Amino acid sequence: MEKSFEEIIRAIGENPERDGLRDTPKRAAKAFQFLNKGYAQTLDEVVNGALFESDNSEMVIVRDVELYSLCEHHLLPFIGKCHVAYLPTGRVLGLSKIARIVDMYARRLQIQENLTLQIAEAIEKVTGAAGVAVVIEAKHLCMMMRGVEKQNSLMKSSVMLGAFRENPATRQEFLALIR
Repeated sequence: MEKSFEEIIRAIGENPERDGLRDTPKRAAKAFQFLNKGYAQTLDEVVNGALFESDNSEMVIVRDVELYSLCEHHLLPFIGKCHVAYLPTGRVLGLSKIARIVDMYARRLQIQENLTLQIAEAIEKVTGAAGVAVVIEAKHLCMMMRGVEKQNSLMKSSVMLGAFRENPATRQEFLALIR
């Protein structure tokens, strides 16, 4: 990967041997591996058994989980926040595990629509919840720095599973609580 970054630097007309760029291929390779560390993780490892018995069957919401991902089309970042809700059925997930699940899928080459679905399906699989809702709001640098160059656009995507899809009142409660 380091060699590839060196070739990219040369291809844009720069000298990878000049002072400021001498270690850039190594740093860029290390950064790219970190930004895509989700490929080295599994759902079981991330959750690590953090499911706890609970009599609660009311909505659990985690709002404003920041996320950083790379657009699979241009390898440019998209940055935003994720809101997750689920309806427990006897077990609740450790709070930090929701953020870790978001990170695991965000740290892969992605499009936002797929990321939203992957998070929702993972929460459903792990918890056996009666319903799961995920909303992501993100700014895409591929749209801000190149192409149409729109600085203030924000993409929102949502996935509703189970009771959130079937029951409009449950969906509306969730959407009102994340506003």
